[in-house]
Amino acid sequence: MNTLTVRLPNELRSELEDISQEQRKPVSDLVRESIRRYVALERFRALRKRVLPFAEAQGFIMDEDVFKAVS
Repeated sequence: MNTLTVRLPNELRSELEDISQEQRKPVSDLVRESIRRYVALERFRALRKRVLPFAEAQGFIMDEDVFKAVS
């Protein structure tokens, strides 16, 4: 595993430490999970952007259209 140094405002660091104590998890675990979620969300957004023209061509304009098709 590699190390990454990140500078945070004091207030954000304090909030992370509070959450860390509440959840009994190390701050580093909270940060790793946050980054994992961010990366997953960005990958999803990129994929959605690439497939959107194909979906629209098939009549899938809104999320509800997809939901109706798979329900």
